[in-house]
This record gives sequence, C-alpha cells and structure tokens, in this order.
Amino acid sequence: MLLCCAATAGLAVPASAQSDTAAQVLRPVLHMFTLDVGHASLLDSYLTPIAYHGQNFRLGYEHFQATGFNPERFTRQLEVDVDYDHTHNPAGNHTMHSLMAEARWSMMHRWRDVALSGTQLMVGPMTQFRGGVIYNSNNSNNVVSAKIHWAVGVNAMAVWNTTLWGRQLSLRYEGSLPVAGAFFSPDYDEAYYEIYVGNHHGLAHFGWWGNRFDLTSYLTADFRLGGTTLRLGYRGRIETSWINHINTHIFTHALVIGIGGEFLSLSHGKKLKPAHRIISPQY
Repeated sequence: MLLCCAATAGLAVPASAQSDTAAQVLRPVLHMFTLDVGHASLLDSYLTPIAYHGQNFRLGYEHFQATGFNPERFTRQLEVDVDYDHTHNPAGNHTMHSLMAEARWSMMHRWRDVALSGTQLMVGPMTQFRGGVIYNSNNSNNVVSAKIHWAVGVNAMAVWNTTLWGRQLSLRYEGSLPVAGAFFSPDYDEAYYEIYVGNHHGLAHFGWWGNRFDLTSYLTADFRLGGTTLRLGYRGRIETSWINHINTHIFTHALVIGIGGEFLSLSHGKKLKPAHRIISPQY
C-alpha cells in the first residue's frame, strides 16, 4: 500500500508542475471595432456598362490572438465586416447600391525583430468568404446582381512597435491576397428568374488570377491610452472578376477610425502573478 501511495504521489507531482507551467502563459485578445468612410468606384456590366462613383462605408470587427500551440511563433486572426457603397452615374441622375458582408480567418507565423528592433513580420494562409448584392433600380429587367465568393490565399502583416509621447504606438501594414477559390456568376443575359425556375447550369466558377483578382491593403497606427487602443488608418480594396462576358470591379479607398484594446480573461479567483508570461498578438 505504501509503495502504491508513493507511486501515485510521484505521478501526481509532474502533472501539477505541467499545469503550473502551462498556466504561466497568458494570451490576451485584441478586440478592435472600426468604421471606414471613403470613396467607392463600382462597375458591374450585368447591370450597366458604366462605372458609378460615390461613398463607401464599412463596419468591422477584428479578433487577434496568439495561438494556444507555440504562441511565441504563431497568431490567429478573425475579421468580420459589412460594406455599403452608395454610388451615382457620371450624369448624377441614377444611383447604384452595393451591400457586402465578409468573414476572413488566417493563421500566421511570426518572426520578431526583423531588420529593426521592435518589428514583427507575420505570414500565413487565410480563408475568406464574401457575399452580397449590387442593386440598380433603373433597370427594367435585371435590377440585382448577386455576389458570392469563397477563396483561400495568403495574409501578411508587418508591425513596428515604438513610443510616442510616452505611449505605446504600433504601426501596422496588412495585406490580404486570395489565390484560388470559387464564385457565383450567371450568364450575361441570364435572368435570375431563369435560375429560380431551374436553370442551374454554369453558375459556379473556379476563381483564380486569370478571371478574378482581389487585394486588400490595410495601413494603421494603434495608439495605446491605458487599457484603450485608438486606431487611425487607411484601407484600400481591389475586387475584380471577368467571367461569362460580365466585368465587375469594386474599388474603395477609405479612412479608418477604430477603438478597442487587449483583454485578458482569468479564471474566477485567479490573480496575475509575476511568473505569468503574457504573449500579445501584436505588441
């Protein structure tokens, strides 16, 4: 019995030590809510051969955290947003609206102190889903063009951490580039009523750089004021496709304003100790 108790105690000690070691790594989450306001250029030849120009508005949310496995070297990011474009034709007497929703998830490998102290470089795969409608009420027949797109690609980020007026400042560039996927498009003269009654042939297409090219560039400055982070930046987006004699482009350039911060969840009654190691996804 004594030998069994001793063996049980011997097994329990390493397990407890492993638990204490694992508890020393804490991974705060960066939550960021953003508003974009800028310019949009919108063309969909299914609806009109003329490009419309106007305003772009976007509401977005970002969830950014170091991964549970190897948190020093890997991060994960989720971005969700809704875009609305309100555009006019060159004469100014017709309007066209675009409403799109998007979700993008990526996992990136991180390298620290690349070229300069305080810099970070992150690169990794991403997957993206985007869908919505473009609406032009001036058409007598087809007034709506549906857009559905799923893709996999590459997400990259470069961060430089410095200080300004004694506060933490992070300058960040992020680029998202879909490589391949699938997207929806009818024929040039095919009405959506035909699809509704059963004509489902040739609606799904393999997307690659030969018939679809998307690129999002995101440049931001995050200024930390205590537990709150203020964000100011620029977002540029290029979204193009050409299939079934339908040419589509959505170009946006917008000012970004955001507010958020890093939040750390602790179990009830658990306190932060000097032995704990906090691994931020960005700083």
